[in-house]
Amino acid sequence: MIADLDRPALWAYRSDYRPPADFDAFWRSTLDETAAFDLDVRLSPVVTGLRTIDVFDVTFAGFGGHPIRGWLRVPSDRIERLPAVVQFHGYASGRGHPLDDLLWASAGYAHLVMDTRGQGGDYAGGSTGDPVGTIGPAYPGFMTRGIADPETYFYRRVFADAVRAVQTVRTLDFVDSERVAVAGNSQGGGIALATAGLVPDVAALYAQAPFLCDFRRGVRITSEGPYAEIAGYLGAHRWEVEQVFRTLAYFDGIGFAARAIAPAWFSCGLMDGLCPPSTAFGAFHAYGGQKEIQVWDYNGHDAGGAQDLATAVSAFGAVLQK
Repeated sequence: MIADLDRPALWAYRSDYRPPADFDAFWRSTLDETAAFDLDVRLSPVVTGLRTIDVFDVTFAGFGGHPIRGWLRVPSDRIERLPAVVQFHGYASGRGHPLDDLLWASAGYAHLVMDTRGQGGDYAGGSTGDPVGTIGPAYPGFMTRGIADPETYFYRRVFADAVRAVQTVRTLDFVDSERVAVAGNSQGGGIALATAGLVPDVAALYAQAPFLCDFRRGVRITSEGPYAEIAGYLGAHRWEVEQVFRTLAYFDGIGFAARAIAPAWFSCGLMDGLCPPSTAFGAFHAYGGQKEIQVWDYNGHDAGGAQDLATAVSAFGAVLQK
């Protein structure tokens, strides 16, 4: 069953989201605050038994100087500087196991997957805490942590961490700093989109079924998944509706999309009840660079699955591989 709008309506849809007047100043201040801490990149080789891919345990300083973990996977036979893909994972997941997700390194990229702070208690384990903790009341999950104020909201720290992840791969002597792409699905797609808006010289973007876009619409039309956390919170804090959406306006993927210019590939499934396709189209239509979107009529939050990945590998190859 179609969970949202049909194809013609999606192409016609334009979100009524408008960024706050100080959106750019807020993020400039956030990144300046983060830049006050040394990046402090640390790589530790991991013994995996793999013959064609080297794996490193990575730590770098994110927002507040907090240590952020990740896996770096690179082809063992590297000679010249490599293009890189920085990947962000789905909601409540973590960086997983060193042997997970060997796709990008197998395709010839340096591949950094960033652990999202505080997450990793669900289907793939994480290793990064969030020292800030919960500020004020919150609904179970991550969507409402610190939501009373943009300065304290959970995703302020996450998006700043993501920018630092791009900076981290750019410090590596075997990476071509001008050929760094960002990628992710669901929450990871939303983080990648935010990163493309905050680091406009990234080389490419891949966002599969992106989350964290068009918050007002997402909260209104779906009762599933993380958007429902916001609705649950507002059900108990009825007087905070406008303040909550004021905070979320600084973190909406549509605001970042309008500031991003890298070639981008989006995807969504018409039966997606977690991240309604209109929210992805809201970001897609606002996107400031060359863009394509693949719509899958009979898929939900999985969107195109491996076929989307095949598209991304081909697209990134055309843009990033010399």
